[in-house]
Amino acid sequence: MNKETKKVKVLAIDDDPDIITAVQLTLESAGYQVVSASSGQEGLEKIKAEHPDLIILDVMLETHTEGFQLALKLHSPDPASELKEFKNTPILMLTAIHSTTPMRYEPDIDYLPVELFVDKPINPDDLIKKVAWILGRKNA
Repeated sequence: MNKETKKVKVLAIDDDPDIITAVQLTLESAGYQVVSASSGQEGLEKIKAEHPDLIILDVMLETHTEGFQLALKLHSPDPASELKEFKNTPILMLTAIHSTTPMRYEPDIDYLPVELFVDKPINPDDLIKKVAWILGRKNA
C-alpha cells in the first residue's frame, strides 16, 4: 500500500457561490483540496473542523467588514484566544472592496493580518501562483 501524500487544504470563505466555484475549480485543477463556507460563522466552524493550510477570505460577507474581523480574530496575538492554533494559518484576502470604496487596503500585521490582498476578479493562473507563493513562504 502506497503512502498517500497529504493534499494541501484550502478553505474559501465567500458569500458569492460563483466565486467559490471558480476558486474550487481553479485550485482543484492544480491539485489542492478545497472546502468552502459562505459566511464568517460557517467559515469559523470549517476552520475548526478542517484545519486548512490556507484561507481565502472575502472582506464583505454578512457585513461590510466581516472578513477583516475574522482575519483579526484568527491572527489574534492573545495567548488565550480560542483560535490560537490557527494564528499562523495564512490568509489570502480576495475581495471586490476596492471597486466599492476609494480606500485602499494592504496587509498590515496589526490592522489587517493577511499575507496578500487581491482584487476580484483574479486570473486563475495568478490565483494558483499566489496560493503557491503564500504556501511556499509558510513552509520556508
